[in-house]
Amino acid sequence: MSTEVVLKSEFSDLKLVKQGKVREIYDLGDYYLMVSSDRLSAFDVIMNQGIPFKGKVLNRISEFWFNKFSGVIKNHFVTADVKKYPEICAPYLDTLKDRSMIVKKAELIPLECIVRGYISGSGWLEYESKGTVCGIKLPSGLKQSARLPEPLFTPSTKAEIGDHDLNISPEDARKLVGEGIYNKIESAAITIYKNAYDYAFERGIIIADTKMEFGILNGEVILIDELLTPDSSRFWVKDEYQTGISPLSYDKQYVRDYLISINFNKQPPAPDLPEEVINNTSSKYLEVFSKLTGNKL
Repeated sequence: MSTEVVLKSEFSDLKLVKQGKVREIYDLGDYYLMVSSDRLSAFDVIMNQGIPFKGKVLNRISEFWFNKFSGVIKNHFVTADVKKYPEICAPYLDTLKDRSMIVKKAELIPLECIVRGYISGSGWLEYESKGTVCGIKLPSGLKQSARLPEPLFTPSTKAEIGDHDLNISPEDARKLVGEGIYNKIESAAITIYKNAYDYAFERGIIIADTKMEFGILNGEVILIDELLTPDSSRFWVKDEYQTGISPLSYDKQYVRDYLISINFNKQPPAPDLPEEVINNTSSKYLEVFSKLTGNKL
């Protein structure tokens, strides 16, 4: 199975303004063009190989959720219909189809906005040692992957490529972005998570946690970047869920678990992924897309 990694050299006529771990952003004047590649980042390290169809899954799932939750808070999504893209994009439409969207320009709020419904990942490691998650005290005796009494909003700093995001306390986050903005994004993030959780649960998926980003446009807080994708969320298989382990998932936790099994030190350079891991990860992304949207790629 071949990869479909989008490289900036493919769009020589477009003005590249940012290349992230997974996405490139191009300036189209009034709007940005956001392109999702097949690159995969685990432990904030970009893997050497892409995951087939991954960029399309990320883009199409984000489009689905942006439309679904547009009534909760405004977002940056404009269109993913390549027929409506400006003329400068015309030479690249075949490549851009399904893996890109045109978005509004917003000023980034420098927080990764994480909502946790279950205790897992870095939250579980902190809880094991301190009984807290991002400084928030939790009940004693919780097991790994246990459901929390109520979803927690636990922000982190937003790292550059090669650096790790760092969990910070809600108090520090309020100081960083201001009380009003913090309250707005906390309320929106938790509302979106709860509604998405109920929707996904009916379709056999547990959304254990998710990460959102917000920006400012015309003085108003809006939702940006991606939304509730297998990159930004832990999607567990509902029928296989149990506590005390890292449950079977539809997301890149499968790659993280492989990297842990080979004692990867979580620093560049990344090891090569076996073909089996690449193909199984691709299948997981495609399956969760189908379950959530009812469509196939």
